[in-house]
Amino acid sequence: MIMLATNWTHVWMVTILGFCLVFLLLVVLIYILKLFGFIMRPRIKVAKPTEVHEAVGAPRKETSESITLTAEATAAIATALHLYYNGVHDEEPTQVTIKKIERRYSPWNSKLYGMNNLHRN
Repeated sequence: MIMLATNWTHVWMVTILGFCLVFLLLVVLIYILKLFGFIMRPRIKVAKPTEVHEAVGAPRKETSESITLTAEATAAIATALHLYYNGVHDEEPTQVTIKKIERRYSPWNSKLYGMNNLHRN
C-alpha cells in the first residue's frame, strides 16, 4: 500500500483550529445579538406607585379623589355587559350538509375536449 504524503500533525491542527474558530464566532454572534436587543429595547419609564399596601386585601384609604359613577354611566356599563354576555348576534346553524349531485358528466372534468381532433389516414 502506498501511503499518501500527508502531514497528520498539520491536519489535526487545522481541524482543531477550525472548530475553535467556529465556536468563538458563535459566542461573538450571541453577544452581538444581545447588544442589538439592548439597543432596540423601547425606553418607556413606568411611574411607580407611591403608596404600597401591606396586603392584597388591605383596605384603601379614602381620598377626596375617589371615583363616583353616575346613574347613566352605571346603566351604560350594565347594558354593555348584558349585550356582551347574552350575545346579541345571529345564531349560526351548526349542522353542515354536503349535497350530492346526481349528474356524473360535466364538461369541466371531461378529457374529451382537451384532446386534439387530428384524423390521420
